[in-house]
Amino acid sequence: MTEYPPAATYSPAVNGKTPATKTQIAAWAAWDWGGAAFNAVMTTFIFTALYLTGDAFGGADHASGVLAMALSVSGLAIALLAPVAGQRTDHSGRRKLWLGINTAFVAALTASCFFVQPHESYLLFGCFAIAAGHVFFELASVNYNAMLLQISTKSSIGRISGIGWAAGYVGGIVALLIVFYALIKPEVGIFGVTSADGMTYRVVALFSAAWIILFSIPVMLAIPESVPDPSMPKVGFFQAYVELWHTVKRLAKTSPHTLFFLVSSAVFRDGLAAIFTFGAVIAVGTFGFKTGDVLIFAIAGNVVAAVGALSAGFFDDRFGPKPVIVVSLLGLLGSGTVLLFMEGKTVFWIFGLLLCLFVGPAQSSARTFIGRLAPEGREGELYGLYATTGRAASFLAPSLFALCIALFGAQRWGIIGILVVLLAGLLLLIPVKPPAHVR
Repeated sequence: MTEYPPAATYSPAVNGKTPATKTQIAAWAAWDWGGAAFNAVMTTFIFTALYLTGDAFGGADHASGVLAMALSVSGLAIALLAPVAGQRTDHSGRRKLWLGINTAFVAALTASCFFVQPHESYLLFGCFAIAAGHVFFELASVNYNAMLLQISTKSSIGRISGIGWAAGYVGGIVALLIVFYALIKPEVGIFGVTSADGMTYRVVALFSAAWIILFSIPVMLAIPESVPDPSMPKVGFFQAYVELWHTVKRLAKTSPHTLFFLVSSAVFRDGLAAIFTFGAVIAVGTFGFKTGDVLIFAIAGNVVAAVGALSAGFFDDRFGPKPVIVVSLLGLLGSGTVLLFMEGKTVFWIFGLLLCLFVGPAQSSARTFIGRLAPEGREGELYGLYATTGRAASFLAPSLFALCIALFGAQRWGIIGILVVLLAGLLLLIPVKPPAHVR
């Protein structure tokens, strides 16, 4: 089992380095800005919602069910690979290298969606490209999140993390506006692109790939490669899982409520991810949103989510992270239940935006919860396990979403699967002691 130096001499968030420059912080946040093309454009609001789950691919019910199953498989792959990816890059000091490699795979898989023609025979290929893109995006995110410790100190880690989070939301808005006004809205878009043979949405995939590559370049140039910790021995593929098991056993003995929170947050964060993954799909397939409606809602939703995430900091500092998460999950369950039983675009506008409002605080306070629990000298280890457990549960919501559609025969009932995951996460969170009480 890996031995750690005393807490007084080891702290990933300080580590004896000078504070990062504004250029380095901006370069780091630019990756999140670029990643929005995959998250917002490809998997949430445009490519999957308006194209891959449309009538040309067998209808919304069938196509969204296949997509959900593909994402379930990708979630299992992430759960298996994420702990190995995080530990091996920490041990080897090749964090930036693997961030670049995994990002390149995301861009390549995104670009491959150009070859998804509007026919049901291309549905599996399209779902595979999106699902595999999710795997490499999450592996890249492990390295990206760990890089935060290279450019921050204990007094700035929250602010810098917030800058990256905001960059992702704003980058999504900018990318969506460009896609809509340059490609989707005009009858003849830029470079003479038309809707014939699905070309509008296929070119969106090329644009998204270029966006990802362009905004990943700054972090590769501005941030130095990580330095391997000499106290951490190199481990093989299977040994990485042994190390992970030792960490879990140590937490169970010394800080059980930390382990309880890791489990509960893994569950409810999967529900939060499902809201963004399937929200626009449900808006189109169940509530009758058109192309323009989806884009406008996407922009409004990103703005509301950003506001929610920023406001979470105030409430988090005043009341602690647990009340913020509990209230957010209750708000999500209430809003989702209304959408399950009511009809109409107006209903979705109101309660869909409420979903966006509550997602941001839940995400933000989950991260600060871990930060407040982390003992001195073990911050990096705990955040690594936080990422790993989140990926381990990432198959739950997509699987239940697809199962509920299959059982009840309509896309609307997939909402039940998401609500079940959020409720399970809330119930697991309730007995967890908040950080102040743990200390």
